[in-house]
Amino acid sequence: MKLKTNIICIAIVSIIMCACNQNPKSKKHMQTAKQVTAKDILGNPNYLAISYGGYRKKSRDSQPTLEELKDDMKLLSAMGVKVLRTYNVQLPHASNILKAITELKEDDDNFEMYVMLGAWIDCLNAWTDQPIDHDVESPNNTAEIERAVALANQYPDIVKVLAVGNEAMVKWAESYYVQPSVILKWVTYLQELKENGKLPKDIWITSSDDFASWGGGEEQYHVEDLEKLIKAVDYISMHSYPYHNSHYNPEFWGVPEAENDLSDIDKIDAAIKRAIQFSKRQYDSVTNYMKSIGVNKPIHIGETGWATVSKGFYGPNGSKATDEYKQGLYYKLMREWTNSAGISCFYFEAFNEQWKDAQHPNGSENHFGLFTIDGKAKYPIWDLVDTNVFDGLTRNGNPISKTYNGDKAALMKDVLVPPALNEIMANR
Repeated sequence: MKLKTNIICIAIVSIIMCACNQNPKSKKHMQTAKQVTAKDILGNPNYLAISYGGYRKKSRDSQPTLEELKDDMKLLSAMGVKVLRTYNVQLPHASNILKAITELKEDDDNFEMYVMLGAWIDCLNAWTDQPIDHDVESPNNTAEIERAVALANQYPDIVKVLAVGNEAMVKWAESYYVQPSVILKWVTYLQELKENGKLPKDIWITSSDDFASWGGGEEQYHVEDLEKLIKAVDYISMHSYPYHNSHYNPEFWGVPEAENDLSDIDKIDAAIKRAIQFSKRQYDSVTNYMKSIGVNKPIHIGETGWATVSKGFYGPNGSKATDEYKQGLYYKLMREWTNSAGISCFYFEAFNEQWKDAQHPNGSENHFGLFTIDGKAKYPIWDLVDTNVFDGLTRNGNPISKTYNGDKAALMKDVLVPPALNEIMANR
């Protein structure tokens, strides 16, 4: 009887010791997850950021499955990406991403991924056949904000930023833009929820918009409500697209007379370096405006990117900006600049999405991804394929391979030299 009792005691002690050995690790993991805040993540080069949409089909009515989202999360994690940006919570996409990340974390304590959760904001009658009123917001905005709040509270270990609107103030977004007062209203509301303990206290609130909308462009944007908004957000999330400006504001893009004697590849490389300088000037313009109103807050890049196919303004009959080589150089130089400067860059985007311009398969909006829809790695990340980081991972059931079958000579046949600057100016 005594022997049996001793055996039982030893078993109990062993269980307790085992629990003691495991719990600190588990608690430490939980504490680490809770302690990682937006302040820790944003501007930290160890937390690469990217804009993400997992849509495979030509309509968002076809939502990616949970398993498809998990496959994408694994690919992005293998690239060193740890922060995703989403755009709306009207559809199941964002909430399913959060579920997918949660399940991946349950399967692997070391899996780490965070989300900048976007709430879409519209004006009255946006996307309808009714007269659009940019001075009145859509009644749908309230429910969108409340859905975002619910998800932020449900997944506090993952959602680290709430973004009110996407390019919702810039006036070229004619289908839906609102006045800064609308964004200010919702940012203020979210900040009050945070103060009252109805949102995690460490979550950061922002809006993600064009550099001009943040005061870096025309004076028409320099209004009192924008000043109040800049003071209300936790940081500024600005967009910069030299790619699009290669058509709309191409002075930086064209080959200047002083470079006429360079080789074609040197002309292309010089043009991409000017594109980076273009983005830096936009970043500085927002910084200068912010400081001019007595504010000093972090500024991060909510979007920038480069398409690889275009039959429109940016293709062979336009600015000739579009191909994988230029995307690769832009991606490399953009990461180098932002990582060294302590700026988060939510590079646009992870994967091609064909719903964006479903009627035009070769429209540039469908081709901003670093991956094709079927899982081919484009030129910017060929080196990651070479280092086997994607081994064992798939997209749509396909192992990750290189575009052009990894043949750079074949790729370069599609690369065009930007037009001469004097030619561009003569045609304007």
